[in-house]
Amino acid sequence: MDVPVDDNSTSKPSLKFLIYGRTGWIGGLLGPICDKQGIPYEYGRGRLEERSSLMEDIQNVKPTHVFNAAGVTGRPNVDWCESHKTETIRVNVAGTLNLADVCGENGLLMINFASACIYEYDAEHPKGSGVGFKEEDVPNFAGSFYSKTKAMVEELVKEYDNVCILRVRMPISSDLNNQRNLITKLSLYDKVVNIPNSMTVYDELLPIAVEMAKWNLTGVWNFTNPGAMSHSEILEMYKEHIDKDF
Repeated sequence: MDVPVDDNSTSKPSLKFLIYGRTGWIGGLLGPICDKQGIPYEYGRGRLEERSSLMEDIQNVKPTHVFNAAGVTGRPNVDWCESHKTETIRVNVAGTLNLADVCGENGLLMINFASACIYEYDAEHPKGSGVGFKEEDVPNFAGSFYSKTKAMVEELVKEYDNVCILRVRMPISSDLNNQRNLITKLSLYDKVVNIPNSMTVYDELLPIAVEMAKWNLTGVWNFTNPGAMSHSEILEMYKEHIDKDF
């Protein structure tokens, strides 16, 4: 008599995500994406700067992947970081390294949402030339303390072979009621800077982040949509499609 083979004994474990940054924009969007795909997930309860709480989360949740969408950006904007430097370092640098290290010790891939606000146009990348920055290019912008911490922690965390770094730039989504949406922000300004920038459309790219996790991809990625667009171009489209009286 043949005994049926239990296929589950040799198959890969099913996915389960542990997500940090529940109250943040990215973290709040990742949950519904997982729901739509039927991927179980839990939000982390621990704080990035408290290593023991991260270890407890991993022991309790038993995830296959960890998403880090937590961090200090400052309210109402990144200028807050200029006068709260130690708090910014504690979370954006020490906290991110903490999580990467704990994940590494537990054999887990960490998908880390980072910042692409670490570059500015220069002689080798002139404005309007179409020559963009590659992932391996050394950051050349430290005009804000927030950007400085992001470049600082990336240089360290990329040494971990269990980390996938996704550089986000000037995020946009279809939710125009979200005050963090670049389109919404620009519509409230009296004046804007007319310089082309790379941008990240969350509706299109966050589902790709989930796919990258499934493939266990690592390394540094410029997580932006193709090309560049100026703030003025965005507002022209806003006027055309949303508010003709703008």
